[in-house]
Amino acid sequence: QVQLVESGGGLVQAGGSLRLSCAVSGINFRIGAMGWYRQAPGKERESVATISEAGTTDYADSVKGRFTISRDNVKNTVSLQMNSLKPEDTAVYYCNVKRIYVKQESWGQGTQVTVSS
Repeated sequence: QVQLVESGGGLVQAGGSLRLSCAVSGINFRIGAMGWYRQAPGKERESVATISEAGTTDYADSVKGRFTISRDNVKNTVSLQMNSLKPEDTAVYYCNVKRIYVKQESWGQGTQVTVSS
C-alpha cells in the first residue's frame, strides 16, 4: 500500500519558517512529479509548489520567493522550505506524487500549518 507521510507542520509566528517533509513508501513504480498542495477553510485546494522528475519547479504566485520545493529521488522524499510565513499561509498542506506515463497519483493525509499574527 502506498504511504505518504508528512511531517514538520505546526504553529509558527508570522515571519518565521517551517520545513515540511514527505516520506513516500510502498511505491513500486517510477515517480514523476511531486508537489505540495494546501487547503484553507472555505477555500479550494490549491497547488503550492511542484517539482518534476528533472527538477523543474513551479510555484504559486502567492509563495514565489518565499517557499522552496526540493526532492530526493533516492530517498523518495519531497520537502517544502517555507520562509517569511504569513497568516494567509495557514492551511492543511498535502503531499502529492504522480506516476510517470500514467494518470495516477497519491496523497498524504495532510499536516496543519498555522501562522499567527
